[in-house]
Amino acid sequence: MALGETKGIILFTKDYKEKDKLVKIFTESFGKLMFFVKGAHRKNNPISSAILPFTEAVYIGDFREDGLSFLNGSKEVYPLRIIQEDIFINAYATYILNLVDAAIEDRTYDPNLYQFVQQALKLLNENKDAEIVTNIFEIQLLSRFGISPEWRHCSVCQQTQGKFDYSSKYSGVLCERHWSLDDHRYHADPRAIHFIRLFSSVSYDKVQDINVKSETKAAIRKTIDELYDEYVGIQLKSKKFIDQMKSWEDTLKLPIREKKSEIEDNNLT
Repeated sequence: MALGETKGIILFTKDYKEKDKLVKIFTESFGKLMFFVKGAHRKNNPISSAILPFTEAVYIGDFREDGLSFLNGSKEVYPLRIIQEDIFINAYATYILNLVDAAIEDRTYDPNLYQFVQQALKLLNENKDAEIVTNIFEIQLLSRFGISPEWRHCSVCQQTQGKFDYSSKYSGVLCERHWSLDDHRYHADPRAIHFIRLFSSVSYDKVQDINVKSETKAAIRKTIDELYDEYVGIQLKSKKFIDQMKSWEDTLKLPIREKKSEIEDNNLT
């Protein structure tokens, strides 16, 4: 690594001493790096806008293989305004970025994951369904944790149609004919498994309009939580906040979200 520039997405920032900051950035060219930003709290610091949460920019600096890297400047700063201003969308975006930070080691070059994060944040910033965008991200991120369940077909007979459930014993889904082979299968809502199977391979580029009934969303959430508890085992504060947020979200959410919750599942294409 050396002096240069790269696109990057702010993962998080924290104060360091009185005037400085440590800034974690997921860079396209070098993976995740921690940067020291001197005088970050100065009002006239030209880099201040580029290190705000939920910002993407081209960062110029000294990218080091060991220890802290150093930011010297930025350009093409793109703040994700909707995410920054909406507490609900903000919560899901924070969780996605926390998952990325947990999924790969620092300095791991992963441009495909960078693009995936970029696409997820773009959809959130366009006010797409934050829950479903996050669910897709969670399912496809499992491979970065070394987990690759078989979602495409029944793990026993390769059946692709019908009702399915997830089996830890078979590391994938079982069709209804083979549920008896695993008494400890998840006993998940078949509708939730249907969508999770879809989420495992759907491209963000092809998702135009994502609308799922609230009951199905709850079932999807329950199943993904079981998967993460069993296979990943991380406890993120941002995830706990989302869980708590659900209890008071109804009193604050925007009318557009209320409308979305009433749309039938078969509108997902």
